[in-house]
Amino acid sequence: MVDSGTVFYSKLNDRERLIRGILNDVYKALSEKGYNPISQLVGYVMSGDPTYITNHNGARSMITRIERDEIVEELFNSYISSQMKSKEGNS
Repeated sequence: MVDSGTVFYSKLNDRERLIRGILNDVYKALSEKGYNPISQLVGYVMSGDPTYITNHNGARSMITRIERDEIVEELFNSYISSQMKSKEGNS
């Protein structure tokens, strides 16, 4: 097979980048308004009530663009990946 030099990008990776970007922006907006971002995000994920997220910098609108299960999935992926990397570093 001949390498055409074409680079393929996975839609999943694009979606992951979108979710991470939104979570980062929402975290910053919550912090800027003096909220505990972790508590607010947990409240939102558990209840589905978007009022846990501030309107500051469009954070509430951004967070509702992604499904709550996608947020949980991304958080688990990130946590497990970081745990695996730290265990590899200790080996």
